[in-house]
Amino acid sequence: MRYWWVNQNQTYRHEVPGGYLWSPKRKANHAQNPFYDFMREVMPGDIIFSFCDAYIRAIGIAASHAYEAPKPLEFGQAGAYWHHIGWRIDVKFHQLRLPARPVDHMAVLAPHLPAKYAPLRANGVGLQGVYLTRLPEAFAAALVDMLGAEARGLVTQQYVAEEQPTYASSGVGLVQWEEHELVQIQADATLADTERQAIILARRGQGLFKKRVMALEHACRITGVDREEHLRASHCKPWRDASNEERLDGENGLLLTPSMDHLFDRGFIGFDNNGQTIVSPVAHQESLVRMGLDPQRPPNVGAFSAGQRKYLEFHRENVLLMSRFMGHAG
Repeated sequence: MRYWWVNQNQTYRHEVPGGYLWSPKRKANHAQNPFYDFMREVMPGDIIFSFCDAYIRAIGIAASHAYEAPKPLEFGQAGAYWHHIGWRIDVKFHQLRLPARPVDHMAVLAPHLPAKYAPLRANGVGLQGVYLTRLPEAFAAALVDMLGAEARGLVTQQYVAEEQPTYASSGVGLVQWEEHELVQIQADATLADTERQAIILARRGQGLFKKRVMALEHACRITGVDREEHLRASHCKPWRDASNEERLDGENGLLLTPSMDHLFDRGFIGFDNNGQTIVSPVAHQESLVRMGLDPQRPPNVGAFSAGQRKYLEFHRENVLLMSRFMGHAG
């Protein structure tokens, strides 16, 4: 279990009742932002302290890993933000009956502030540039003591946060986005019926896209399985992110068994340009072993073409659940 702090001055009224966190991937000027990138490292069961208007007002329990999703409709007035893609996490929030102001308790809290990426100044004033940041366990424990028995019961999970998310299923933002893309394709009068069908089949790694991938790839890169019926053509740049041309580009694909396809599609694994398998720090280690991948000795899967490397770079930047600011090796 990890502990996180989220600043929700502008978004509390949407995110807490809606049961989620959402952030852009980068700043408006396209610069990297650690406080958005940290979304990639949240795990189900992690504790999230919600800070709004100088108070800790809610505690959330993460119900999903981060996943790509459009900016929520309720964040603006102009309709759904289908082309503004960020990170979303499903969260079960509990709004506290007795919110507390950290500024009133800094004599206890300040000694436990992290040296880097702290959510507050030493005087208790919140930092405007922070969205999500990880908390040291000692700081989280001091927060729980400050908030009292209600918070202690949530953090120890003696009782579960209310089932507040509007949608019970995980990843609803991702599902909505893909369904929107399907509707757009089906309504596109410029597409021939055969092309439209090929693009739709490519979503599941089948049809023309799979044939094109099989012209380049001959077996699962990780397991070595080479029987076509046991393999999927997995997009490096996900179908949901790609143009119609990219959705059918054979270099935008790898052959993977269904379990490896799942791990790759959800960002639990990735590949560097030299073929080394990258394992996300939030991947469940035992599950990976049972699926046939040893996270302690991830394999080198061999060379990639220049086109594949381009698409794999997109995957590392936009899908892989690993923050570049957490200091992980590899």
